[in-house]
Amino acid sequence: MIEFRDLHKGFGPKPVLTGFSLQVRDGETLVIIGYSGSGKSVALKHIVGLLHPDAGEVIVDGRAVASLDRAGLTEVRRDIGYVFQFAALFDSMTVAENVALGLRRRALAEDEIAERVREALALVDLTGTDDRLPAELSGGMRKRVGIARAIALRPRYILYDEPTTGLDPVTSAVMDQLMIRAREHLGVTGVVVTHDMRSAYTVGDRIAMLYEGRIRQVGTTAEIQDTEDPVVRQFIEGRPS
Repeated sequence: MIEFRDLHKGFGPKPVLTGFSLQVRDGETLVIIGYSGSGKSVALKHIVGLLHPDAGEVIVDGRAVASLDRAGLTEVRRDIGYVFQFAALFDSMTVAENVALGLRRRALAEDEIAERVREALALVDLTGTDDRLPAELSGGMRKRVGIARAIALRPRYILYDEPTTGLDPVTSAVMDQLMIRAREHLGVTGVVVTHDMRSAYTVGDRIAMLYEGRIRQVGTTAEIQDTEDPVVRQFIEGRPS
């Protein structure tokens, strides 16, 4: 389980998270929604220790991430796949080399690496793209390579940072189905950061809204859709203030 406990984080004089508390249950896909700049991605980066909290803590499987040494943090990260907003692929590497990168850092045998790369690319419908470079791919295909790289690690958790941003509606729907497929085939727990409500309703078991540094409401998709909270309703309906 992943748990945020009274997390505080600011940058200079600007507070971003001001008492963020939330539990991610094993086996679920939890979607975190909120306005741009509300701190959704900031919260996500604390899970893998890319950011250090000013106060509070993030617990992953009973381990407080901020208190871990280098070896402990490496161990936690072995269980987590991270899909970055813009895929974060290395332009000089082929698709297969990008997917294999994390596997080679684990010193796996080459035949096992090749099999995992093949399986991961098949799962995201990119079989046959092994030798292509990122520049030869569409934006949606690059994001799918990012998912393949994450699932090749066979993690317990996958973190998705704005997975449908910049994609057309059809490609966004494909991304949603890939996230669902990863959960069903691999049994992973997912945390999805997005402001795309169509995607949130499709992939989420529960949805949590981050507002002014804290969780404003958390509930099932149906509970969020039926909310009477005016702030949450304004956001999910896309109404201006």
